[in-house]
Amino acid sequence: MSWNQTGLKGSTQTNTSEKYSFFDFVQKPIEVYVFIDPLCPECWSLEPYLKKLSIEYGRFFTIRPIVSGHLNTLNNDQFDQPRKLKDIWERTAKRTGMSCDGDLWIENPVSLPWLASLAIKAAELQGKKKGRVFLRKLQENVFLNKQNISDEDVLLRCAEMANLDISEFKNDLYSDSAKKAFQCDLKLTHEMDVDYIPTIVFFNQLIEEQGIKISGLYPYDIYVRVLQEILQKTPIPSEKPPLEDFLSFYKVVGTKEVSVVYDWTTAKTERELKKLQLKRTVNRIPVKYGSFWEYIG
Repeated sequence: MSWNQTGLKGSTQTNTSEKYSFFDFVQKPIEVYVFIDPLCPECWSLEPYLKKLSIEYGRFFTIRPIVSGHLNTLNNDQFDQPRKLKDIWERTAKRTGMSCDGDLWIENPVSLPWLASLAIKAAELQGKKKGRVFLRKLQENVFLNKQNISDEDVLLRCAEMANLDISEFKNDLYSDSAKKAFQCDLKLTHEMDVDYIPTIVFFNQLIEEQGIKISGLYPYDIYVRVLQEILQKTPIPSEKPPLEDFLSFYKVVGTKEVSVVYDWTTAKTERELKKLQLKRTVNRIPVKYGSFWEYIG
């Protein structure tokens, strides 16, 4: 993890809270670069913290995903072995609470990892928000459903779930524009000396200072402290939305994600979600580790 040399400075308390809003069209001072790989289980495990950070402090920043390739597997032949990859995924799932079904690498391995990365850039050509939804659908399909996300049929299903224009997505998938965008991401990864994923870099767009980089997966309060350092104040977190609104917005979420966002124990989270299940508001999706929940309204 890398910090600026002065560390975290003293902050000025801000005593103004704001209600949570999923949409904020005001120019935001902070840009957050999130360097990811759609096949990285730790990137998947970062999702609960990104959701919570967006809900509590999203009025201050925008997130820009950067597709970085398979940095964690470079120069290490063991990662080419399906059994080793399966073990890494399973250990990550047990450690983080975000299910990763490592049987994928035995039953239905991803044959062309670069194509999944290229597909993300093709989706982003329809807008950054559409690209992020598409990335999430890729992750759900690979980590939960054991789908080969380099298969074009799977990519098209993910595009449909992300409400992309399918004809446009097909045209863009192998286009020069998508390839150039992917190469730009790889170049940015190199220029910022990112050698491990996930890595998050916080930049204040209003002040010309070096960004603060965090490599790896850390507790939520670390990301908050970095945001406070960049803002040079301690903002009060926005109010959390009702659970049903949260589920309605994200469509499919894990027990772990709800637990992190709402600061609930796993037991309380399960109780609250089961109440909605009884109301036929959500469906439980049983997965290898824990549960995910799909909003059905």
